[in-house]
Amino acid sequence: MLTRKQLCTYLTLFMCLPFFSINAQQKSVEISGKVLESTNNLPIEYATISILDHSTKKPITGTITNANGTFSIQLEASNFYVEVSFMGYTTKRFNKEKLVGKKINLGTIILVEDQHALDEVVVNAEKSQTEFKLDKRIFNVGTDLSNTGASALEVLNNVPSVNVNIEGEISLRGSSGVQILINGKPSVLSNAGSNALGTITADMIEQIEVITNPSAKYEASGTAGIINIIMKKSERRGLNGSVSLNAGVPNSNSFGMSLNKRTEKFNIFSQIGLGRRTYPEENKTINSDLTDNTSISSVGEREMNEKFNNFILGTDYHINALNVLTLSGSYAFEVEDQNSQAVYQQTDLNQTVTDSWLREELTEAKNPKLRYELQYKKNFKRHKEQALLFSALGSSFKKDETSTFNNTTILGDNPDEVQLSRTDYALEDYTFKLDYTHPFLKVFTLETGSQYAINKVTNDYAVDGIGDIFNFNQDVLGIYNTLAYEGDIWGVKLGLRLENTEINTLLQTSNVQNSKSYANLFPTVHTSYKFSENMSFQAGYSKRINRPGLRDLNPFSNIRNNFSISTGNPDLQPEYTDSFEITTIHKFEKASLNMSFYNRYTTDVIERVNTFEDGVNTSKPENIGTNNTSGLEMNGKYNPTDWFSLNGDFNWNHFNRKGDYETNSFDFKGSRWSTSLTSKFKLPARFDLEVSGNYNSSFKTFQNQISDNLFADVGVRKKIFKGKTILNISVRDLFASRVDETTTTQPTYYLYNSRQRGRFITFGISYGFGKGEAMEFSGQRIR
Repeated sequence: MLTRKQLCTYLTLFMCLPFFSINAQQKSVEISGKVLESTNNLPIEYATISILDHSTKKPITGTITNANGTFSIQLEASNFYVEVSFMGYTTKRFNKEKLVGKKINLGTIILVEDQHALDEVVVNAEKSQTEFKLDKRIFNVGTDLSNTGASALEVLNNVPSVNVNIEGEISLRGSSGVQILINGKPSVLSNAGSNALGTITADMIEQIEVITNPSAKYEASGTAGIINIIMKKSERRGLNGSVSLNAGVPNSNSFGMSLNKRTEKFNIFSQIGLGRRTYPEENKTINSDLTDNTSISSVGEREMNEKFNNFILGTDYHINALNVLTLSGSYAFEVEDQNSQAVYQQTDLNQTVTDSWLREELTEAKNPKLRYELQYKKNFKRHKEQALLFSALGSSFKKDETSTFNNTTILGDNPDEVQLSRTDYALEDYTFKLDYTHPFLKVFTLETGSQYAINKVTNDYAVDGIGDIFNFNQDVLGIYNTLAYEGDIWGVKLGLRLENTEINTLLQTSNVQNSKSYANLFPTVHTSYKFSENMSFQAGYSKRINRPGLRDLNPFSNIRNNFSISTGNPDLQPEYTDSFEITTIHKFEKASLNMSFYNRYTTDVIERVNTFEDGVNTSKPENIGTNNTSGLEMNGKYNPTDWFSLNGDFNWNHFNRKGDYETNSFDFKGSRWSTSLTSKFKLPARFDLEVSGNYNSSFKTFQNQISDNLFADVGVRKKIFKGKTILNISVRDLFASRVDETTTTQPTYYLYNSRQRGRFITFGISYGFGKGEAMEFSGQRIR
């Protein structure tokens, strides 16, 4: 595939070829000069210098500038003019009255960016293409996506299997649980939310890697997949940035600003964001005791208000062409208040209301967040893919929360009651990582490395002055090796990862300790075969682990609803999954289609188990048996015209659950499916319209039945001022049809829970300055 510079060179040489012999014989006029770009006065390499006949307008000869932006050309002519041009910049013309003498020095020629031309240009020789590797797909970003206003999110929208909705939410093969990496590692940019990714422009991206079944190089904890954004070595120089302002209903107001300064040695980036959001909710619960036909129900409303601000600052120091040092950090502070009201009713066996009361909640919380990162990368002259990477990443999160619950009697003899709870929560994460990649013999690649992750949590919890302190410490050490062979048609990659896990939990007041230590091997195998340029085959196997998180291990309960309590289980064991996947990739002229057949076999499955006593349901996670899931996933894109595209995803699977809990068998089988369809329209006057629909079928879990779900989102975007300013409006859950509904039917009790957040409408405006681009997707807050 030709690069833009190579294409410009070949076109210029082709244009000048017929005149080289003439110029070699006659050299009566010499023209020279230097070409710079206007923003930072940096030299432009490969700018075209055209000498044209003044009468016929036909070319006489020409040349291009060198790496310093200078040029010199000799010719035999008298009636001519000179044009200096470069793709994306306005052309500068020198008429014959300024071209006097045998040695003509045009001096310093400044070219200014032509924003309109950038919007329209498409170079077919550099059209973006997808490359299929053993364990991943690589989307090489071409100049067809480098139009003014294009962001990293817009580039992702063109990657097969990836979709970005109008709100900037990224999904991979229909699942939003995707991990975003930048240059192979977590980053403050990739973890700061969609606005941060929106400030990365298309011409800063070299490649995007899509990994649906990760190899041993990546930690073995399960994810829906990985998207790795590979940045180009040279970022935009000078001061660039963008600002955005958003307002919405319910309350959804935010301001964001991004700044980037690139010099010869340093690339400094920063971002600031602040705002306020409101999340309303309507909920309903029913707890029925089928042994005596009594029940307790509630209907209520809840509202969470959140004020937030954050700041991101980082710098890349280019020590030399082969060594780069990066230091970055972010700080965020959130203030939350939650208000809820719910009316509870208790009925007897005749369905007569015997008691009724109003339960009101007021919760306040402060959440500071800190994240910092140091990275060193060394490249080697021997091979462009040979690299050594070290990174150290740290983060902390704290929550200081207090809650007051007031029960006011409406009917019955129960006295009014006040409950108080508090939580002092602190989390610290540290990750140290070392990776080395060594290609050899042209078709082989060896990867080796290690990672040490430390996770520390302290949760001081009390209800009405009675509580405990729960400490959770987890250390995971991972070491891996992979070896890959990759030819033009066929390839295979083998990997093995060793992870040793140490977990210690302690309830300080009651002095209850729990320690776990286990080491596991995680093998991976990937292979691929290329039938043709338009059809490929991939297959992979990996063993994965799902370690219980704090939410599952923490023994403290949530008392928001005294009759529906959720708690953790410190005795939980991790899940293990053997994951198999076969994928076929088909590319057509205006469409692409991927089909995947997969199987996942999981042992020690973690499921929440309900226990019911005296009208109170308690949900607690337990390890119960095995789960064997087989499924088919299809996703495709269709672009029949330049102004319309259609993205679709379909996922169906069948599961077979086997397990025993407290001498009861919980074997069952079932299936579930989901689909999404997104239509995108480029309308006149630079309007963009996006309409998406999503459907999730009903399905059965260990004890529960989850109802189906159908909802739609719509968004409109308008570019003005040559793409430097963007207006957008989005509506999430257009018909307010998204309701989360769960029912539990057991021999002795019946449970019903539902909640709904409703419709969200957001309006945003964004402006890019310098060489920065306006934020295309500004509906979500920065985290």
